[in-house]
Amino acid sequence: MSFFSRFMKKAQPAPRPLFYDIVCPYCFSKFSPEEVVFRAMHSREDDENYALGEDDALNKYRERFGLDSVDDIEAIIKPVDIPEEHHHFTDHVLTGLTDRYGVLTRRRLCPSCHNELPITAGKVPSNIISIIGASQVGKSVYMTSLIHTLQHTTAGHFDAACMPLNAEISRKFRTLYEEPLFERGDLLASTQKERMQEPFIFQFVFKDEEKPPLTLVFFDVAGEGMVDQDYLGLHGQHIKNSAGILFMVDPLQIRSIREKIHINLGDRPGEWVSQYDEPRDVVLTMFGDFIAYQEKSKTDIPTAVVLAKSDMLHSLKDEEGDYIKSNSNVFNNYVHRKTINLDEFHNIDGEIRRFIGKVDRPFKDTMDVYFSNTGYFAVSALGSNPVNQKIEGVVSPIRVDEPFIWLLHKLGFIEGSDGP
Repeated sequence: MSFFSRFMKKAQPAPRPLFYDIVCPYCFSKFSPEEVVFRAMHSREDDENYALGEDDALNKYRERFGLDSVDDIEAIIKPVDIPEEHHHFTDHVLTGLTDRYGVLTRRRLCPSCHNELPITAGKVPSNIISIIGASQVGKSVYMTSLIHTLQHTTAGHFDAACMPLNAEISRKFRTLYEEPLFERGDLLASTQKERMQEPFIFQFVFKDEEKPPLTLVFFDVAGEGMVDQDYLGLHGQHIKNSAGILFMVDPLQIRSIREKIHINLGDRPGEWVSQYDEPRDVVLTMFGDFIAYQEKSKTDIPTAVVLAKSDMLHSLKDEEGDYIKSNSNVFNNYVHRKTINLDEFHNIDGEIRRFIGKVDRPFKDTMDVYFSNTGYFAVSALGSNPVNQKIEGVVSPIRVDEPFIWLLHKLGFIEGSDGP
């Protein structure tokens, strides 16, 4: 540090806005905090406006995910129907109403789907992370491995906690995803197109109260839907309102190396028939859905290109580095603590960029054209290649949290450092 630099004023951070737009973590619609509605805290048989009844908006949402409808539920209260002196604000955000019977409610709902919003909605930025990719790339397995790692390891390294939004999400994640994979070694069944997966919502909460919590919404759209324009048009809302994207690519999607991997793994030719969609097809569908309408037909949403099943790349490694070098750090786990090690990131990013550029140049060029803020990663959700849908030994994820940590950095939650 020079003598004069000690007296230079530090750049002051931009002042925080009084409130933030809300992105619903259930249906992904975007709205102002003043547009929320509320659920009454009581019911009355003598007032039809406060009687128990069906909620069409909530039941429509639940039907989308194959959930049972709710027949009798408390009424919806709209702020416009309540005098302003009975509106309650917290940090400039409307968080409660006192109804005509003097009963206070703080159950804020999304105006579109009528699901209850997180307490922090409107007070902090709504940062949603989406996992996308074509069919069979292993999004469900990666999601499970990532959340497990965030909860048990990563959060502690960044003085934070990773918690499900409610007990129901905690139960579903544990029984349907975490226990089968990490305790029984069973691979998860792929998400079917006709069956929408209800979002898994977690919060990454820092112990430093000056840092707002980060809401993690993992919305596992069935892979086939990522190349179906109508399907994406109906359910792609979560992508365009995301703060960050995890874009998964399977090595077996890449035509130029698929046969080489199968031969080196000892698979029989009859097993090489592929139902994989090309990675570029997913990008082109996203372009038609929303990127084309962005400024200069590009999106600046930070996007981590995640090359999954990196353990398969062992069969491609060579001394010359035509594909993956035999001593590549891709095959070794790395633990980031407090900050992201930018040297480590740039090494992996550069190697995977070169690899993708060599084996699937059209995909790499398409990403460069439509995405202005990308990082490239290689992960293994399991640590080894499963046999007959079973994992032999202990599940040992490799670098699964690195793309997420990079998104934390890009969104301003953590700093970067030039070394360990």
